[in-house]
Amino acid sequence: MAGKAAAPGTAVLLVTANVGSLFDDPENLQKNWLREFYQVVHTHKPHFMALHCQEFGGKNYEASMSHVDKFVKELLSSDAMKEYNRARVYLDENYKSQEHFTALGSFYFLHESLKNIYQFDFKAKKYRKVAGKEIYSDTLESTPMLEKEKFPQDYFPECKWSRKGFIRTRWCIADCAFDLVNIHLFHDASNLVAWETSPSVYSGIRHKALGYVLDRIIDQRFEKVSYFVFGDFNFRLDSKSVVETLCTKATMQTVRAADTNEVVKLIFRESDNDRKVMLQLEKKLFDYFNQEVFRDNNGTALLEFDKELSVFKDRLYELDISFPPSYPYSEDARQGEQYMNTRCPAWCDRILMSPSAKELVLRSESEEKVVTYDHIGPNVCMGDHKPVFLAFRIMPGAGKPHARVHKCCVVQ
Repeated sequence: MAGKAAAPGTAVLLVTANVGSLFDDPENLQKNWLREFYQVVHTHKPHFMALHCQEFGGKNYEASMSHVDKFVKELLSSDAMKEYNRARVYLDENYKSQEHFTALGSFYFLHESLKNIYQFDFKAKKYRKVAGKEIYSDTLESTPMLEKEKFPQDYFPECKWSRKGFIRTRWCIADCAFDLVNIHLFHDASNLVAWETSPSVYSGIRHKALGYVLDRIIDQRFEKVSYFVFGDFNFRLDSKSVVETLCTKATMQTVRAADTNEVVKLIFRESDNDRKVMLQLEKKLFDYFNQEVFRDNNGTALLEFDKELSVFKDRLYELDISFPPSYPYSEDARQGEQYMNTRCPAWCDRILMSPSAKELVLRSESEEKVVTYDHIGPNVCMGDHKPVFLAFRIMPGAGKPHARVHKCCVVQ
């Protein structure tokens, strides 16, 4: 199944998916989600596949445990995945630990034709050959094949039980070593607060957390390798700029709470046209009268307001986005293309890479034109987030310029 005979190199598929909705309504959503996911696998036929999930288990992990087990079993044993004879699954199921729980789930699948692949043991500081299918859960902190951290509470103090953090694994395919980092950054707690300043206070919090992760994965403890960071970054459009653009000719009405005088609602009306309401903004309401603006030409007119990654322009690279905002879609199984009116649609789910990883990806692009960066299930309800994927090939000899790295490939 994997890799066309004529195409050289190792086909790689990286997928990020916030799957919280799947466990809140498993009967209606999981079947569609898996069908669309398997279709992408079938289309791109990867030799190596990584699926990074956030909010794994949904809002109430304890109540969702049976659904979690069923979902994992389906992924590992379905006909669509039968040619992937090796797998590693890392599920953070330690939901009783406020100090450690991240609700992250990382899945790695290896095709039967893939020969030279090793995974790094962070404790022993050596690579190990990957055999069989193994699932690790509960306390991942003691697993030597990954690094996992939850962000400190003081990063986002207004959220008492945040589950944001990251999991890092390291792999070596045909002399090419790279880190894969599953990440979930902080959300916007209030549309009103996000609108107050440009950039928003929440943007600053995400900046701090992502900077922490990047510093952590390139520190002095281990050899430096290429890295891919993919997950739910919760990046949002610059709210103040977006509202000003969408409501250029509008007048604003401020609604305050009677008891506290706190702003609870902003109403933007057209200056003429019977003062038609264009936008209503509340803490968890972003109700714009014309959703088409977020879908027309895949929302690309709004990309100029997607600014959060610019702070890291020398450290993180992303391919051009040509798909619509990945969040917040309706969770109604009958509405696959409709956005909810809770937040301004944004590209929250992303696949980012280091400068050397970019060279790896673009080398395959220049030689074979086989790079795809897109979303999954455009017309199907996949929950409130659409998964996003990157497909490319690691070309023969790609790891040779960094060959010194692989003297640590003493495998067991």
